[in-house]
Order: sequence, then structure tokens, then C-alpha cells
Amino acid sequence: MIEDIELETLINDIYEYYGFDFGSYSKASLKRRVNRVYQLGEFENFYEFLSKVRSDSDYYRSMIDEITVNVTEMFRDPSFYAVVRKEILPILATKPFIRLWHAGCSTGEEVYSMAIILKEAGLLHKSLLYATDVNATVIESAKKGIFPLRMMKEYSENYRDAGGQEDFSSYYIANYGIAKFNAELASKMVFSQHNLVSDNSFNEFDMILCRNVLIYFDTDLQKRVINLFDESLSILGFLALGTKETIKYSISQTKYKQLGQEKIWRKVK
Repeated sequence: MIEDIELETLINDIYEYYGFDFGSYSKASLKRRVNRVYQLGEFENFYEFLSKVRSDSDYYRSMIDEITVNVTEMFRDPSFYAVVRKEILPILATKPFIRLWHAGCSTGEEVYSMAIILKEAGLLHKSLLYATDVNATVIESAKKGIFPLRMMKEYSENYRDAGGQEDFSSYYIANYGIAKFNAELASKMVFSQHNLVSDNSFNEFDMILCRNVLIYFDTDLQKRVINLFDESLSILGFLALGTKETIKYSISQTKYKQLGQEKIWRKVK
């Protein structure tokens, strides 16, 4: 197990050698994930591990892949998607063009979920879904739209619970244990690497989704990211966070109005 002071040394060295800043990540969560990588590597001591990170850029990249959290599923929290379908899409439908940003998109399951409900609402043709993540490996995976076939039963149930009426299997081709989702969905997506810690706003959006990412950041970084989203969100646009996340302590409450029980806020001014 690594000590707190060793974790700080690792954070400083990663920033110095590679320019990646873990300084504002939640220390408890980060330490837990770094310890897992450290134990898997079977290092003699911390300094052997640190030397490997400093000198071997391939190992560094694989470590980043391990410690940046990538847990997601299609139609995660179906009640959230039911609210998007019933309450938000009819409002977005009035716009000539719809821009959405999935920040921290991981392997892309939630981006494809949104594309499906946009298609069913007749809005996909005039939408563009920007999907970003700090982890380049998961971005490459997300672009392919390929997910394990064994997950489709659960995803199909989530889809139905979220108000889906179609045959879910019509959205993908099954082959050799994988499900490849239709190219029509991916044609409306733009995937790119973006770091919420250090990168700036890059467009104005009608809806921003960043679900279950902020829980890994400390309070100051959460505030910075919420302000980044505020800068990037059009007036009357929507901001969606994860079930354990809030904008409550980050920004003036008079600027946003929460929609019911879901963690969705509308920017009112």
C-alpha cells in the first residue's frame, strides 16, 4: 500500500513529466485506484513503481487507463432517460439545431442511449452529440459503437424502463459475442479527448450531460467544472449530473431551476 506522501509525489511527477494534473481529484478515491495498479505491478517498493511511471510512457498510459474511472451502461438510471424523453426533448425539438455534450463519456454507452431516444423523437437528423473523455483509449473504443452482446438483455430492460417502445435489437447487429450499433447513430457523434481539469469551453450547447464524474473530484474542482459547464450552456439549456452530484454549492441557485427529482437543471438566466 502506498502512503499519502507517496501519492503526492506521484501526482507531482505525473504533472511534471506528462502535464496531467491529478491534484484536484478526490484523494481517497485516487489512492484506492493507484494502490490497485501498484499491487498488480508487483513492485518491490514505491520508488520502483515511480521510476517505471517516469521512464516508460506506455506503462504510464496503461496506468492512466486503469485509474481514470470508466463505469457506465446504456440507459443507466432509466428514470433519468424517461424524463429526458418526456420533458426535455419536446423543448429541444423547437430548436433548428440541437447540440449536446457528453462530458466524461467513457466507452460511449450513454451517448448511444441519447442518440436512440433522439432518433425515436425524430430529432437525430438535426442533432450533434459531442462526446469527450480524458482517457484516449476509451474514446477510441466509444467511436466503434461495439459493446458486449451479453449486456444487451440488461440494456434492453433499461431501454424499456426508460420508455422505449421499439425492438431494441433493431439498433445493433449481433456477431461473435459483440453488438455493433448502427452507423446512423454514430454519424451524429463527434468524439474527442478533453480534460475537465485543465481544458476550456469549446462550444455552446443546448444540453450538457456529465453523470457520475464529479464524485471523483474535490470541491474546488467540482466548482471549476460546473462553471465550465455554465459558460458552455446556452440560456434555457439543460445540465444533467449523476444521482449523487449537485450544483448546489457551486453556482448561484437563481441561475438554475431543477426539474423534479432528477439531477437535471435548466439554466434560466
